[in-house]
Amino acid sequence: MNNVNIKWKMFHTLLLFCLFLWHVVGVFGVERVSVMEGDSVTLHTDVTEIQRDDEIEWRFGPENIRIARIKRKIGDFSTSDDVLDGRFRGRLHLNNQTGSLTITNIRTEHTGLYELNIITVNERTTKRFSVTVYARLPIPVIIRDSSQCSSSSKCVLVCSVVNVTQVTLSWYKGNSLISSISVSDLNSSLSLPLEVEYQENNIYSCVINNPIRNQTKHLNITEVCQPCSGVISSDCVHCCGFTEAVIRLVLSVLVGVAAVAVLVYDIISRREVTSPS
Repeated sequence: MNNVNIKWKMFHTLLLFCLFLWHVVGVFGVERVSVMEGDSVTLHTDVTEIQRDDEIEWRFGPENIRIARIKRKIGDFSTSDDVLDGRFRGRLHLNNQTGSLTITNIRTEHTGLYELNIITVNERTTKRFSVTVYARLPIPVIIRDSSQCSSSSKCVLVCSVVNVTQVTLSWYKGNSLISSISVSDLNSSLSLPLEVEYQENNIYSCVINNPIRNQTKHLNITEVCQPCSGVISSDCVHCCGFTEAVIRLVLSVLVGVAAVAVLVYDIISRREVTSPS
């Protein structure tokens, strides 16, 4: 019975100690923040006003390097712009009243984990921010697939983007999603085909998006899709590609030369037959 009481007291003491640590250290969950490259983002301390004996510090990355600090008692309001190869140089701004940190003209290299430590006389509070910086989105490019050109009623298009990261490329017919493809790798290229009719009146659009932004390119079928006929023309060069157009041109010239040669041979043969011996 005594052993049971001892174990219960040890458990109770351990529980009280854990609650004490939670109160003193005050470790919160990670707050996730998404921002576009070139924008500004503010990481808030949720402090109304820093007291005289308070200390606030900001740290960044797996190395947990300090990038900013406020120590009001000694009048230290500093940012460490020279750390991490100077990637934060000229971008860090501290709010002297609340300790909130603003990063201006943010870049993708500033993606990572930021740690806030608020140290007061009685406790230490830690808050973490997971910041994801997305690169600017390019406008998708829509071209005709010259390798799929034919005189049929179908037109094969390709929507593409280059040098993108963590994006999805999609084709829409009106507001309905037709197809999509995603990539998470750095500086990747995406291409997505679409087959349409020459005489369609439907509205198509190609959209690239990440979790916070999108770019849309609307399709003008009559502008991109020109039906190819058997006769070589500038329209065929546009829709079928330069190589196929040249081949058709050469074949047309050869057929023309052959026709002229046959005509000349026929005229000469007739003259030989009708001339007196």
